Amino acid sequence: MLMHSSDDGAKLHYGPNSFRIMRPGQHVFCAVTGEAIPLEELRYWSAEHQEPYASAEAATRRLAGLG
Repeated sequence: MLMHSSDDGAKLHYGPNSFRIMRPGQHVFCAVTGEAIPLEELRYWSAEHQEPYASAEAATRRLAGLG
């Protein structure tokens, strides 16, 4: 039987100014740090790379090629 885990993150499509929820969930995982980011706290992402980031520092590290 297929079980739905509460640890499953949401799946989002990231646009330049907003994101669209493709699969419901409570959080996404930072592409750099791996930490869970509650959707209501998500402020940083890359539309080009389709990745979320936990902080401005994490986004800068990834986009500078350091993450």
